[in-house]
Amino acid sequence: MKIKVEDSLAKEIKEDFRARQNARKSLETQWQLNMNFFVGNQFCSIGYGGNLEDSEKQFFWQEREVFNHIAPIVEVRLSKLSKVKPTVSVVPASNEESDIATAKLSKKILSSISNKLKLSEKISEAMKWSEICGTSFYKVTWDNDAGQVVAVDENGKEVRSGEIDISVCSPFEIFPDSDTCENIQHCRSIIHARVYGAEEVKAMYGEDIKGQDINVFGFDAISGLGGLGYSSHGTKIVESKKKNSVLVLEKYEKPTMEYPNGRLIIVAGDRAVYQGDLPYMNGEDGERGFPFIKQVSIEQTGSFWGNSIIDRLIPVQRAYNAVKNRKHEYLNRLSMGILKVEDGSIDLDNLEDEGLCPGKIIVYRQGSTPPAFLSEGEVPSSFEKEEEKLLDEFKSISGISEVMDSFYNSKNLSGTALELMFQQEDIRITSSVDIIKKCIKTIAQHILRLYKQFAVLPRLNKIMGDDGKIELFYFNKNDISSDDIVFETETELSETLTQRRQMIFQLLEAGLLSDSEGKISARMKAKILESLGFGVWDGAFEETTLNKTEEN
Repeated sequence: MKIKVEDSLAKEIKEDFRARQNARKSLETQWQLNMNFFVGNQFCSIGYGGNLEDSEKQFFWQEREVFNHIAPIVEVRLSKLSKVKPTVSVVPASNEESDIATAKLSKKILSSISNKLKLSEKISEAMKWSEICGTSFYKVTWDNDAGQVVAVDENGKEVRSGEIDISVCSPFEIFPDSDTCENIQHCRSIIHARVYGAEEVKAMYGEDIKGQDINVFGFDAISGLGGLGYSSHGTKIVESKKKNSVLVLEKYEKPTMEYPNGRLIIVAGDRAVYQGDLPYMNGEDGERGFPFIKQVSIEQTGSFWGNSIIDRLIPVQRAYNAVKNRKHEYLNRLSMGILKVEDGSIDLDNLEDEGLCPGKIIVYRQGSTPPAFLSEGEVPSSFEKEEEKLLDEFKSISGISEVMDSFYNSKNLSGTALELMFQQEDIRITSSVDIIKKCIKTIAQHILRLYKQFAVLPRLNKIMGDDGKIELFYFNKNDISSDDIVFETETELSETLTQRRQMIFQLLEAGLLSDSEGKISARMKAKILESLGFGVWDGAFEETTLNKTEEN
């Protein structure tokens, strides 16, 4: 499978990569700034050279505390978005009984692989990147070295059936050919840049590539995430060096007249180690496409990259830190006091070293003016007013009221007012919810299309059945006839789901869901339980409904 190509191709790919890297340098710096503000390093800024710089104290007494409101806002958004876990289903290709059966089997395949690959954890990881940097990516590929052992070759090496692999890529790793394409399908080519150890590169490609020290930006020391920066100018929070490492560039090119099946070129270090067709038929109607799925926090018109809520909150956070620190400096002056003394009247060295401790005796020269405190008055009310205005700005920009819980709890708000407030918060993140659901749907399509392409031999999978028992099933590529994905149950945010449940109970009380005799049919019971969020209960009515004709 490995094909050696000339070094000139490797040079061409590296030059293309450097050009793309330089074109978006300002974006990478903004992502690093967002990461620093999230973790609490909030006295850094973007300097004239386009690199992050940490500002120093102007005076030794200056307060430089951080009052981080950005992290709680992002954490609240993440907790709300984590509730989005819709159940997907597959629409049959036709009304034929065989197509309906294969559609049910495809749903089982999706459920099984989601559990096996811990897809929910990967979605949570992608959410962190998209909420902080604005954009994250899923990479859905086929791993030939995974799956069940099907044979042993003549060298005693195990031959496996292969398996789907889903990984999360930070925005630092993905380089499209244009930053103005709004989606991946409109890009002509994409470079995936990643750092591997020299030993890993040898195991993957059989090439001895000399390693070097490479700067990597990410949350390695904080939350286990990793990013890629390729710059010698980072911050102390997010920069680290990977020793004896190799930069691997994977360039994916769309099908063209010259390359009707597209092209994949892999460059490790200064050497091209692979060239071939695009490996995955994951597009519509069996077309070859990119294995990447983009997820953004806030869509930006005319740009490939999304925006983060942190971009908008940074100016407010800077102003809030400044107000709080100046206020505390003023309070320090009030509590410690500023002493005025006549020149030569007291021992200044002793006073500067020991200060004015309680009970201290100050000896001053006879006939001179006694030391006295300067009157500072009270803390100006403008500090309090500005602090409240900035807290209001945090809420209006982010749409998250948890940053002002103490403020709202002091008010006598009715239950209706609180419910309206919660609904307004949910409206602000509805677009982010829709983007995540779209990504989940696309991931499911990629999974089925890759199985349709590579699952030649029968495969054994298992899922948890509706009755709580483990269910085993076999399948191969011929058992997948449709990749039309729909959401079986729309997962709503908690407040919207509560309203739906309330409405259902009201309809039950009014008798609108029962027949003329006041009874609720088995079919309606299953539908009610499904709408209430108890999807697994619908299996309890399956035998009954199968033996009944559909009521008009």
